[in-house]
Amino acid sequence: MFRPQRLTARLNLRSVRWNSTSSPSTPPLMTKIRTDLKVAMRAKDTARLNVLRAIISETNNSLKTSSPIQTDLQLLSLIRKRMTGAKDAAQQFAEANRPDLKESEEKNVTILEEYANQVETISLDDVRQIVAQEISVLKEAGQKVEIGTLLKSLFAPGGALDGKPAERSEVAKIAKEAVSAL
Repeated sequence: MFRPQRLTARLNLRSVRWNSTSSPSTPPLMTKIRTDLKVAMRAKDTARLNVLRAIISETNNSLKTSSPIQTDLQLLSLIRKRMTGAKDAAQQFAEANRPDLKESEEKNVTILEEYANQVETISLDDVRQIVAQEISVLKEAGQKVEIGTLLKSLFAPGGALDGKPAERSEVAKIAKEAVSAL
């Protein structure tokens, strides 16, 4: 009825551990934020804790999207986005006569500004100069100077701003001003 099965040792089988080699890299500012989170926990600084936890949460959520935050510039744009939201909220609280909530939002803005200032970017004067040079190059090539073509040529591989710490939104504003001045 039941036949006893013979247990044999399987030879040449090793347990294999699979590792992903393309793990997303964390920006250097994110490591600073995580260490500051620990310091804020020890100091029981609730305002800083809330801001840092929100940044870490949004960064972790971006890892699940098609464009994860992997550089300090991407993290800077996230911080600036949160800063504008906090400034708007502080303004609305002031209009609603809620000074306590306005004060907490202003604390959040100062904390966010502290981290935004830690990211080094190209100065606006340098960006203006690079944009003016690129416009002259496009004119010499006989191409029509439009904002889209200008930004593509600036950020294209081998372009003037390729790999440099320049925030795209700032460059777009400067490019729009330069093209409208033509």
